[in-house]
Parts: sequence; C-alpha cells; structure tokens
Amino acid sequence: MTNVLVVDDEKDMRRLIEMHLRQAGLQVIQAENGDDAIEIVQNRVINLVLLDVMMPEKDGFTVCKEIRQFSEVPIIFLTALDAKSDIVRGLQLGGDDYVVKPFTAVELTARINAILRRTGFTTNNATITKGLLVNEIIARQVKLEDKKLVLTLKEYELIRLFMENEGKVFSREQLLELLWGLTYEGGTRTVDTHIKTLRLKLGEVAGKYIETVWGIGYRFEVNQ
Repeated sequence: MTNVLVVDDEKDMRRLIEMHLRQAGLQVIQAENGDDAIEIVQNRVINLVLLDVMMPEKDGFTVCKEIRQFSEVPIIFLTALDAKSDIVRGLQLGGDDYVVKPFTAVELTARINAILRRTGFTTNNATITKGLLVNEIIARQVKLEDKKLVLTLKEYELIRLFMENEGKVFSREQLLELLWGLTYEGGTRTVDTHIKTLRLKLGEVAGKYIETVWGIGYRFEVNQ
C-alpha cells in the first residue's frame, strides 16, 4: 500500500483530498500542522507528502526544509500561490512538484503518480483493461478493439475515472467536483455534454459500458 501524508491546517480540505486519493487506491494519513507532519515522517513509512504552504506557526516551506534534514521522501507543495518566485523557492528547498489551488482530483492524482513512478512506487498498472477497452495510462491513450479513440482531455479523464471505479455510481455533482474542481462555475449540463460526446466516440458499444442511473448520475460497468 502506498502511504500519502496530507498536511493542511484546513480539516475540510484534508478530508476532500483523502476522499479523492482513496478512490485512486492510495492510503492517506493526515496531519493538521507542520510539527505533526515531521513527527509522522520520522516514525512511519511515508511514500509521498502533500504539503500545504500557507499554514500558521510553521509554513510548508519550513516543514519541507526540516524534513529534508533527515528524509528524501517526495514532497508536492499545495498552495494558492502561483508566483514563480514561490515555485522556485519550494523546489530549491527540496520539493518535487508544485500544484496550485484550485486543482482537480485527476490532476493531483496524475502528479502523484508521476512522482511515485520516478521514485519507484506506483498506484496503478501501466494499463487498465475493461472488456474491449484498454487504457494506456502513461500514454493517456484509450483503445477500443485496438483502435485509438480521439478524446479530449476531459473525455479521457472521464473514461479513466470510470474504468478505475467499475460499478461505482457517480452523481453529476461528484463528477463535476472531481474533474472540473470545486470552483468551477458551470452547471451539471457540462457533465451530460461530455458523457454524450464520449458515448458517440465509443459508438455501438457505448451502452455496454456507460450506464445512466436515473435520478442519480452515471456508472461504468462492463456488460458483454
């Protein structure tokens, strides 16, 4: 099991990130401040740290600097700051990546996977096969009976989320939050539109995979 330490002083943010990462097959450990985070890294097996920059008392930059005195665990900074100077500072202190809030669950998981691959850990297989569909994760390519599907980024993110969660029902609101982010101002019709275009690209087999759960949302299931 891959252990990810989520360090953020905001409880709701920690819970939201944990929900997303658990769906991606990751084990999540939480810390609400820098001192707790440092103690956890010292005493537990942690494969990656998601570290919020803007925390009271001891900010993320300071925490990263102290962790680097005894550990090379990968660190991804989470912050609302997108100034180049802050990004450079974080990387110079030993951070491995920098994700600016707001971010989508898919983006965050992809960043985590990239770091874990480089450090010898991975959260998923190189490919996901469901029925006639094959999703080549690293290439971000989906094939249907060996034929490549031409998908937009959001269509790919949708099909990947579905294939990684076969049988799970997602509401439109959940899909909007997971793939478009918490601050997206568009309505749930956006989800329906992308589902429609994805089904068109799947062609005749669409009904075998993407089901409408009336009154709730959508579910991916292989029905041969």
